[in-house]
Amino acid sequence: MPQDTPLRIILADDHPVVRSGVRSLLEYSGRARVVAEAASADELFAALAREPADLVLTDFSMPGGDAADGLSMLGRLHLRWPELPLLVLTVAANADVLRSILATGVLGLLNKSDALTELTLAVSAVSHRRSYLGTGIRQLLHSAATEAGGLRPGEALSRRETEVLRLFASGLTVSEIARRLSRSVKTISRQKMDAMAKLGLHSDLEVYAYAHRHGLLP
Repeated sequence: MPQDTPLRIILADDHPVVRSGVRSLLEYSGRARVVAEAASADELFAALAREPADLVLTDFSMPGGDAADGLSMLGRLHLRWPELPLLVLTVAANADVLRSILATGVLGLLNKSDALTELTLAVSAVSHRRSYLGTGIRQLLHSAATEAGGLRPGEALSRRETEVLRLFASGLTVSEIARRLSRSVKTISRQKMDAMAKLGLHSDLEVYAYAHRHGLLP
């Protein structure tokens, strides 16, 4: 692409106000042009199928899917368009989730609170196939790596809690796990919540990311 040609960006976020603000920021300098917007994962794939683009800027949590849909979406994007740089905005604050995002092939990762001050820097880096982690992301990953006394994979979990966590992360519901293990739904729900509390996990997405990172999935 000639140096003076604006960067073609596809922008995906389910909040119109966010898209409007990000678009204004991107196009202010004249160095980038948003060629399509998407409010869901399906709209993003449709936009990519019809619009040539140099970069995708997308929110991680898009509507329409299960708890792990963000990771699935990013994995599908990278598989179908492996040479297309991806820059992701997220509010996720769990280190395992952030590492799982990066493991899908994402080059740039920004916390939404960092976006206004770092977005143009991130876009420039990612468009040149260089990785870029926002200040908040770097700090969180550094803190997680150096934090003393944290749980190691599976530490303090009972065998049954580990089993429940693994089955849940593999896609089974609490009711399905209860039937498979011949336990009550109440018992399975308690074991799942106890395991999450011990590991400092706060959402089903964090459960999936933890299981994926620590080899609990087949």
